[in-house]
Amino acid sequence: MVLSRRRFLAVGAIGAAASTVGPPLASAAEPAVLHPGDSGFTTLARRGYNDRFVASPQRIFVPTTTEEVRVAVERSASEGLRIAVRSGGHGFTDFVDNDRTRSIIDMHRMGAVSWDQDHRAFSVDAGADLGELYERLNRWGVTVPAGICKGVGTGGHVSGGGYGPLSRRLGLVVDHLYGLEIVTVDGGGRASTVLATKDGPNADLWWAHTGGGGGNFGVVTRYLLRSPAAESADPAAALPKPPGSMLSTRLTLPFATEESFVRFVGNYLAFFAEHGAPGDPFAGLYAPLHLKPGLTGSDVLVLLDGDHPDARRRLDEFVAALSEGVLPAPIAMPATQASYADTVSNVYYAKGMPGFRVNVKSAYLRTAYSTDQLRVLYRYLSDLRFVGESQVEFLPFGGAVNAVAADATAMPARDSFVKMLIHAAWYEPADDDRFVTWSREMYRELYAETGGVPVPNESNGGSYINYPDPDLADPAWNTSGVPWHAFYYGANYERLRGIKAQWDPNTLFQHRLSIDRPA
Repeated sequence: MVLSRRRFLAVGAIGAAASTVGPPLASAAEPAVLHPGDSGFTTLARRGYNDRFVASPQRIFVPTTTEEVRVAVERSASEGLRIAVRSGGHGFTDFVDNDRTRSIIDMHRMGAVSWDQDHRAFSVDAGADLGELYERLNRWGVTVPAGICKGVGTGGHVSGGGYGPLSRRLGLVVDHLYGLEIVTVDGGGRASTVLATKDGPNADLWWAHTGGGGGNFGVVTRYLLRSPAAESADPAAALPKPPGSMLSTRLTLPFATEESFVRFVGNYLAFFAEHGAPGDPFAGLYAPLHLKPGLTGSDVLVLLDGDHPDARRRLDEFVAALSEGVLPAPIAMPATQASYADTVSNVYYAKGMPGFRVNVKSAYLRTAYSTDQLRVLYRYLSDLRFVGESQVEFLPFGGAVNAVAADATAMPARDSFVKMLIHAAWYEPADDDRFVTWSREMYRELYAETGGVPVPNESNGGSYINYPDPDLADPAWNTSGVPWHAFYYGANYERLRGIKAQWDPNTLFQHRLSIDRPA
């Protein structure tokens, strides 16, 4: 049917400036466009999260409607300009910001969230950030299990799967994705606006956006969110209701020895391995662990569904499990109980771009790390040369996420209990090689038994496409012989290839980890 990115993000209002940047609004169907030298061009060109990468486009389109996006895409295609699309700008690598991008379609002026009566679903523009999404859905008393970083744009977050503090209870964002509107380009270079829904037209294109990643098939202009069991035309029944309240606290970790580190992180992983099944009593618990180089400032942020009568007891049980045998013991701040809306406002990570240079590595865990792997982490994290903004994170997964079949969505990671993220971050270009090497070698040693990468097997669940790592496609760093796409898409890749061939026959949309990427 054709129609006519954590605590390290809490950096104030830099990102908010994007809402006022750009050329004056253009006339109907004619997108505003900036060229080098125009006021605001440099600000938008440098709007990405990772300061290691900067694009030098010939133009930046700033659309406000789907038709303006269509015109921008068709014009770029007709002129042979490599297209990249930016939503919130929180991409970790150079999918947008590279020397091949010639046309950026910047979606920040498309941020509406409204009720679509025709589809009985919430319509969410791809340029809306998660903070805006939570705030507007809250007016209807509903929410989605999206990310903890409020400045992240829905455009890339949803298409990669989307998860956050409520995912262990409610699943991934794409488990509540009913449809989307997207601008695609046919073999003759004609751009069209297409509707794709789960149970209607173009269901394969819908499926491709349930974890197939952004920048592969076209430019998504809006998403339609409705939970699978929702049949009512009442907006208040279309998506899950959030907890009425949430408990929150922090545990700080005064590590003194390698043994205490191994014991603590081992306790943490053992707890979530035990409580990773759908329907587990601790499915309402989200507690990301942040491990900082130098082992100072490391902590666990604890968020727990406060509605359950045993919430305080469960919190105490979790803290006791993590602290068992750890000396000195973690220090728990007094827990506070607040409404869900106040927790999002005050505890979720604030909007803003931190100005870091970044290199990331990620993995899903199907079993806990061995003692040897934990000692590898300790050795790298105890290196005082890397004290600063870097961290290794463990992010609770599983629960309701694992109640969905691996091929029901394009995102196959439905049997893991934790995500691991190495987030190397620094400020000075002169330190690039040092920090990139540190993160690469840590990852390689963690996964030394499987070619330096988390080859999917009984212990490893691959990687997350929203934490993209081009090293997985580099035989110098991936010596396993397993292709990069197996880490992100598993057995779903061949289906994604077919959808890519149908909807982007000229491979107009491509990046370093795009579906059927050029050699």
